[in-house]
Amino acid sequence: MSASSRDLTSSAEVAGFTASTSDRGLHRLAAGTLLVAFPGTTAPDWLLRGMEDGLGGVTLFGFNVEDSAQLRALTGQLSDAGRPIISLDEEGGDVTRLAYHVGSPYPGNAALGAVDDVDLTERIYRSIGAELARCGVNLDMGPVADVNTADDNPVIGTRSFGASADLVARHTVAAVQGLQSLGIAACVKHFPGHGATRQDSHLEIPVVEASHELLRERELVPFRAAIEAGTKAIMTAHVAVPGLTGQVPATLSPEALTGLLRGEMGYDGVVVTDALDMHAIAKTVGLGGGAVLSLRAGSDLLCLGPLPTPEEIEGILAAIVGAVRDGSLPLARLEEAGARVDRLREWLAASHRETGETNVVGLDAARRAVSLTGAAAPLVDPLVIEVDTPSTIAVGDVPWGFAPWLPDAEVVRVKPAEADADALLGQARGRSLVIVVKDAHRHSPARSFVSSLVADRPDAVVVEMGLPIWRPQAAAYIATYGAARANAQAAAELLTA
Repeated sequence: MSASSRDLTSSAEVAGFTASTSDRGLHRLAAGTLLVAFPGTTAPDWLLRGMEDGLGGVTLFGFNVEDSAQLRALTGQLSDAGRPIISLDEEGGDVTRLAYHVGSPYPGNAALGAVDDVDLTERIYRSIGAELARCGVNLDMGPVADVNTADDNPVIGTRSFGASADLVARHTVAAVQGLQSLGIAACVKHFPGHGATRQDSHLEIPVVEASHELLRERELVPFRAAIEAGTKAIMTAHVAVPGLTGQVPATLSPEALTGLLRGEMGYDGVVVTDALDMHAIAKTVGLGGGAVLSLRAGSDLLCLGPLPTPEEIEGILAAIVGAVRDGSLPLARLEEAGARVDRLREWLAASHRETGETNVVGLDAARRAVSLTGAAAPLVDPLVIEVDTPSTIAVGDVPWGFAPWLPDAEVVRVKPAEADADALLGQARGRSLVIVVKDAHRHSPARSFVSSLVADRPDAVVVEMGLPIWRPQAAAYIATYGAARANAQAAAELLTA
């Protein structure tokens, strides 16, 4: 029995009931709904004991991964302690956990949508799946199926295949097929759609102002296609849709998860929550309250995120057990969740998991996605100015930029509000000037800074490593549709061809 379960039993006895066999069974059912996180690159003792005591599994983050050999050892350690679901966010592109410290060798979804070759998308996700299988991961928190209709969306952007529901749907299906052909469960996200939001659910509850008709015509199209393709899991969004959920985020909404997803759309796979430590949940109803409300709404696995401590995880377990005992969470709902997760485990155990060659298509895909407008002159002693913009919480501090691919260039990284444009222009005099930005359309200081440089140097090349929405009047403009390592190399090749 884990330390957390021992403490929970003691608390239960204080509350006036004895830790009988049925109590232990209830605790195990509750623990089976949790995907926990932990710091470090080896599993702590409390987690291994928790696995033995029924924890559903783990969600891994960049801080858990050093390299593939270390990750294989870690997942092996976890699997020896139980039958865990081992998940992480491996979308390719900007959001990567396997390559968190160096940048992904795969372009992200925006690049794949720009190419619009579903066979290529399936091959990319099959390659990602092979790498996950080799590392012992069995659930990928992807692909993103959000239709990114808000240009200034702060959390989706290049993670989406695009702004067309049909485009996103066909590539979502290809991604699901690529992953699941190798026995990696896909978790399509973020239901019922995060693409029309202008707020980040890590920080607040975003609102999607869409009628039922618009939801069906736009947001739900990729999810319906993914269900028909047999996706094993779907992730909830912490977004409120007033016409569907009122002011409640979909993660906590029976109307969204049971009425719409289960009832109307007929989905009977595993529903996984987005991380409950995000402010949309943790700062409103709290971790324990969010866990109970989400389970009651229809979720099966609760992704807790990286912030909850072992003591807070114990508190979440206590909240679930307490809700069952006081009748606010039906035991049958907890049993239903456990049965769905067990079916997923059975599929994982029976599926072929390839561990052969990987990443044979990433650079090819990035090369096909990159586009050049205008004419880039041959580089002469180039100065590359990388304009730093704030990273999103979803992406984290993943490296990006040109430094590895232009070894003969001088590369400087600047913050636009602090940079001295005149000094940099003086430094670039008589040299080729390359200006690299990321989602400049979302950051007015970056746009102002780049405009001041281009006004003096109209012969400059501007490289956009986010969505190509804002285009300054430069001599050449390169759009990569993402800031992954593969995107940067493809753009650098255009400049040096």
